Amino acid sequence: MSPGADEARRRFLDHLAYERRLSERTVTAYGRDLAALAAWCDEHGVGEWRAVDGLALTRYLAARHGAGLGARSLARAVAAIRAFVRWGLKQAVFERDPTVSVRPPKVRRGLPATMDVDETVRLVEIDPGESPEACRDRAILELFYSSGLRLAELAALDLGELDLAQGLATVTGKGDKTRIVPVGSKAVEAIRAWLKVRETMAADGETGLFVTRRGTRLSRRGIEARITYWARRRGLDRRVYPHLLRHAFATHVLESSGDLRAVQELLGHASLATTQVYTHLDFQHLARTYDKAHPRAQRKRDRDGED
Repeated sequence: MSPGADEARRRFLDHLAYERRLSERTVTAYGRDLAALAAWCDEHGVGEWRAVDGLALTRYLAARHGAGLGARSLARAVAAIRAFVRWGLKQAVFERDPTVSVRPPKVRRGLPATMDVDETVRLVEIDPGESPEACRDRAILELFYSSGLRLAELAALDLGELDLAQGLATVTGKGDKTRIVPVGSKAVEAIRAWLKVRETMAADGETGLFVTRRGTRLSRRGIEARITYWARRRGLDRRVYPHLLRHAFATHVLESSGDLRAVQELLGHASLATTQVYTHLDFQHLARTYDKAHPRAQRKRDRDGED
């Protein structure tokens, strides 16, 4: 495509990163999707974004599907293109919206993987006295499970965002939105123990809660690697990753409380529909809740007791 078209794409990605403050992973994914569209346009003689119409987009998406791109990836590609077009219409990059007639494929949403309570407790209850890293990792695991944080939220957490006396943490989530989450007593205890060790490890001026032996903030990749390490050490015969602990947190809280709105707030979901994926409660739990709460079920149980 023309240099102007490439420049428009770069400006849009900067808009996502610096104005909308989307995550690095999201910006990278959108960049890949738009780069793929630009490459297809080059192959088919389309040199400007305003020359892209609905038929071209349909042909492009059909080609990606034919090349093996799945429904979820295609849906994300459509979302990236639509966001780019909305921005481009305001910037005179597009004259009309070519996505009006484009329909993304339906994505069947599967149930999230999770762990039961016994598995989760076995993972988080590592021996903090084993090493400075073990003390730190115990605090990380307890905080993930206690508060349902995303990996990016935990990695970015600073010392000043904790209120251990009140058992609270202020985290910054998607779209640069902040929320206050509770920190359970076990997590508070683990973090207090880690803070004593952290004093001997952190570099001067480092504000990150979790640091490496070099004294710098522990990266997302480093956190992922430590969770994988402990899952193997603790004998969990499955792939364990940070978001799995978030799923476990949401599932266990919902099973105990049944309060979907509260779980939505705790997770920082903008839409309740996103949280509803966690409503895969086991049948026995649902049956007990129904039997306890429904008037007809209550009467039936009373009659059964009289027989």
